[in-house]
Amino acid sequence: MKRNPIRFRAFLVMLFVVIFVGLFVIKLVDIQVIRASAYNEESVGKRSIPSTVLAKRGTITDAKGTVMAESVLRYNITVSPKNAKDFLRQTDRSEVTITPQQAAIEIGTITGQKPEEILKIIADALAENPKSDFAYIKKAVDVDTFRALYALEIPWLFFEQAPGRTYPAGAVGGNLLGYVGQDGQPQAGLELAQNDCLAGTNGEEVYQRGADGIRIPGSTVTSVAAENGGSLKLTINSDLQWYSQQVLAKRVTETNAQWGIVIVQEVKTGKLLTVADYPTVDPNNVNGSDESARGSRAFTSPYEPGSTIKALTAAGLINSGAADPSTQVIAPYALTFPNGAKVNDAVPHGSWPLTLTGVLQESSNTGITQLGQALDAKTRYDYLRAFGFGETSAVNFPGESGGILHPYEEWDNQTTYNTMFGQGLATTAVQVAGAYQTLGNGGVHLPASLVEECVKADGTVVKPEQTKGTQVVSPEAARTTVDMLENVVTQGALTSVVQIPGYRSALKTGTAQQSDGSGKYGEKYIVSNAGLIPADDPQYVVYVVIAYPDGNTFMASPPVFRDVMAQVVKEYRIQPSTSASPALAVRF
Repeated sequence: MKRNPIRFRAFLVMLFVVIFVGLFVIKLVDIQVIRASAYNEESVGKRSIPSTVLAKRGTITDAKGTVMAESVLRYNITVSPKNAKDFLRQTDRSEVTITPQQAAIEIGTITGQKPEEILKIIADALAENPKSDFAYIKKAVDVDTFRALYALEIPWLFFEQAPGRTYPAGAVGGNLLGYVGQDGQPQAGLELAQNDCLAGTNGEEVYQRGADGIRIPGSTVTSVAAENGGSLKLTINSDLQWYSQQVLAKRVTETNAQWGIVIVQEVKTGKLLTVADYPTVDPNNVNGSDESARGSRAFTSPYEPGSTIKALTAAGLINSGAADPSTQVIAPYALTFPNGAKVNDAVPHGSWPLTLTGVLQESSNTGITQLGQALDAKTRYDYLRAFGFGETSAVNFPGESGGILHPYEEWDNQTTYNTMFGQGLATTAVQVAGAYQTLGNGGVHLPASLVEECVKADGTVVKPEQTKGTQVVSPEAARTTVDMLENVVTQGALTSVVQIPGYRSALKTGTAQQSDGSGKYGEKYIVSNAGLIPADDPQYVVYVVIAYPDGNTFMASPPVFRDVMAQVVKEYRIQPSTSASPALAVRF
């Protein structure tokens, strides 16, 4: 029987079609059923884009809850260089083509950039990688800028949240707060020191992006939730801080001084209510200040404090039973001790018959060194250490200095005497304020503090460890020393300048020559006033330092001391004193 060739060819064609379709079906089943899950995962992986969810950095407030630092919403503007091409924009009547050049003009009008700058960013990215999908156009723009750019609907322009920080009070407390960088990382001050409290933990989300580089709506999935930072409450009174900075800046400028410091400290707690520096930094504009002004000299810049230390020498003498307020000494202008050490007072004078009270009032170097010999070097060194010198404070401020207090075994003959009146050692302003806090607190030295508490995002409250402090001198010795310092206010040369009518206050001045860099004392001085109010029951320390003023250096700091102390009286509503200051004998 003869085969029909046409039928046979038809059969072969049909067989081929059946086989081809069968293979296609098998492949289709393999793709859509057997390996569908794997292919889907691979596909999603190629178009899924991980994105960081930024945690919010915590706020910093003063003691009354006034916000001094807070996070704000900022955006980084990015571009997909490979997709930076013409696109269609729908208008009310038609579609128009927008070129990259036109888009660059629109973007630059909002961001303040030149169009060619934007086009160069795109071109540079493509030159480095022709498939570049990411480049920054502008970092950390505000919400209004973001909204204006978003409204342009440029398909290859993208936005990512960026950490932003603002300081509502500007330079008020800027020396303490510090600042953060554009990446949100702390750079200085309490922002850095308290980062464990303030910093949050970033989360992560994943979204899918189409072939045109645009995020697919509804595709975002949060894989790790962000945890916000805690809030930090300080001991600082921002109103008093502002006032202190204002009067300090005015006086430093008037006297053509290099810098100044004001500290107000609570006697019974050690809390720092004000730590003002001038010049200082505005954390909103860090580059607007000199690098040397971006920290706090009150913590980081030691200097020879001068005669404010005489009160501590006197307290040690009284505590040891070696002297009392009426102990007598003949104080000449200049004196050479048997070991060759030479001491002189600030201005020439005849021999003064002074009591210990008079030595403090007249601020006599020759008087305090003669009386101070009653204590050996080791005893006086131990007192200085107990008052808080020679080590950093409990604040542990970034870059803080412990000052310079050499072991007494290393003191030469001259240093042995100089340390009695505040030379031959270097201290920070916070240390000196802490020593006067000790005198006002019945001889108990408390650690200084700047932080009241940290409240974590989950509500957990973390407070600094409390301490009972260290008894440096007896309550009686401390009280007696404060009584003698009242005489400086009531009978001294500055009575008309520093006395606040109706209030008892205590004061010691300091006028310290500073090194000229060659190992000798030069002609420049750092002047200071350290005091307590009210003197009958000390509640607040006020300490003022002005460095290298021109003119009558002795008068550089008292006006600031008076104004700040008067403001403390108003701010904390101190009641007028009801008892008279003690009238102690100054001469014999």
